[in-house]
Order: sequence, then C-alpha cells, then structure tokens
Amino acid sequence: MHHPFFKNQGPIKVSEIVTYLNININTINEDKKIYDIKDLTSCTKNDITFFHSKKYKDVAKKTKASFCLTTEVLKTELPNTCLPLVVKNVLVSTSKVTSIFYPESINDNFDETVTQIDDTIFKDKVSFGKNVLIGENVSIGNDCKIGHNTIIEKNVVIGDNCSIGANNIIRNTLVKNNVRILDNCIIGKHGFGFFPIENRNLRYPHIGIVLIEDNCEIGCGATIDRGSMSNTIIGKNTYLDNQIHIAHNVKIGENTIIAGQVGIAGSSTIGNNVKIGGQAGISGHLKIGNNVEIGGGSGVIRDIPDNTKVMGYPAKNIREFLRDNK
Repeated sequence: MHHPFFKNQGPIKVSEIVTYLNININTINEDKKIYDIKDLTSCTKNDITFFHSKKYKDVAKKTKASFCLTTEVLKTELPNTCLPLVVKNVLVSTSKVTSIFYPESINDNFDETVTQIDDTIFKDKVSFGKNVLIGENVSIGNDCKIGHNTIIEKNVVIGDNCSIGANNIIRNTLVKNNVRILDNCIIGKHGFGFFPIENRNLRYPHIGIVLIEDNCEIGCGATIDRGSMSNTIIGKNTYLDNQIHIAHNVKIGENTIIAGQVGIAGSSTIGNNVKIGGQAGISGHLKIGNNVEIGGGSGVIRDIPDNTKVMGYPAKNIREFLRDNK
C-alpha cells in the first residue's frame, strides 16, 4: 500500500477536482474517476500527479498519470497520455487535492488512543520503563526495550531486537530490526510544509511515513519528519549523531554517517557511504551521490556527484576550498 497509515477517500470524479480548483477545461470526461494523488514517478494511469519545476521535466515526460496539476509553461513537457490541469499555484492546488483524498493527514494532534503499556498485549513481551504509552495499530517485535516516558503513538511497526530510549515520541513509522533510537527523539510527525495565502498559512498534508531500515542508530534529540507525498527513508546501517533534523521526503542511503546538528531540507537524496560533518546544512531537492564526504559547517546548495569531497559555504571541492583558504 502506498500510504499505509492514512485512509484514502477516493475514488473521486475528475469533474469534482476541476470544479473545486476552478479550472476551465472542456476536453475532459467528467465521469472519469481518480483513485489517488501521487508523485510523478510512482503514479499510475488511475492517478493525478503534479509538476511544478523544470528540474523534474525528465521525470514528467515518463509519468503514467492520466492527469497532472501544472503550469502553462510546463504543460508541454507532459506525455500525450497525461492531461494537464493548468493552475496558478501548483503546490497549493496539490495541497488542496491531497486534502480531499486524505483529510486526516492535515493536522497532527496528540494521539488520544494511547494507553499505558501495562494495559496492552505488550506488557509481557517488551522490557519497558515507567510511564510508557502505546497507541492503536502498533506492532512490536521480539527482544525490544522501551525507555521511560516514551510514547509509541498510533501507526508504528517496530521490528525485532530494537532499543527505544527515554522521552521519545514515534508515530507513522516503520522501524526494521536491530535499530537503536536514543533519547528525546521525535519521529514521524508532520513536516514543515505550508503556504502563505492571504495573511494565513495553508498547511500541506503529509501522507507519507518514516522508514528506518535494519541496523540503524538514531542519536539523542533527532527529529525525523514523515514524508509529504513519498516516504522519508533512513537506509541500512546508517548512524545519525545527536540533534539532527531530517525533513520530509529525505532519502538517506546505506552505511551513511551524519554528525551532530546537521540539517537536511525536504526532498533531498543522500547516497550510500556518505559522511557528513557536524553543523553542515543541505538545501532541499538536492542529490548527494555515493561515497561523498561533506566537511563540518558546510552549506550544500547544489547537487554533489559520486566520490567527491566538499567543504565550505557554498560547499566546493575540498581542493578548491583549501586553495582559497590558505
């Protein structure tokens, strides 16, 4: 299932979406039904997608969606099988359509379903501290430990041999096997997505999850936001130091090490075997290749190819940085 923790209210007639967004279009089958909204890559012929930047034009040319929210300038990049729905602001329109399909994904209030772990099926299965709370639709594997004052809110799956520290809040998250989550982490909450409209902010629905693969360690005070349209992923054997922020839709590869106080903005992709020094910042929608090393305190604002060492702000090849800072 694409979005395992959020109920899809589809199918929805395309005529309803067109009317809701006030789109003027004549060549459309009003009875045509749309089953989901997805990104350009994962959509099918039964879905609607969105295309807001030239950066994604190569992906847009291959999209399988039947309908796409886009602009007048970008619509020519779509295949003939995808009907463009031209809007003024693609991301705002995408937010509104997503809210129709997934109305429960907009707000992120505290989980009212939680109960003391002593009153659940896990009381004799899990080693736990004091004041541990468990929500609905939670699964916990064998040989797991949960520290004091931790809340496992609704929609969480934890694998075998996992250690969850004290004072954590986890929701909308899949944790694989042999994962260590240290103290004071917030994982799976709504990301920082909104649009200013007429003196108010329109919150963007976040219908993705957080996926933490096998053998990872998440340091103290880390915040990992769930995905907005796709998922936020931490690859196998990746270690995060303390006080790191991973924004929505970020994908981190395997065997990657990230030092303290690093921030990675939304929708950036980090490759395998990457090392990132402390207090580095990575802007959104970037691609960091495999075997990359990023020096501490660097500011990354462009894609970085495989097997590269960079440092500085803006981050540049390490040789250039050393030459310029003799």
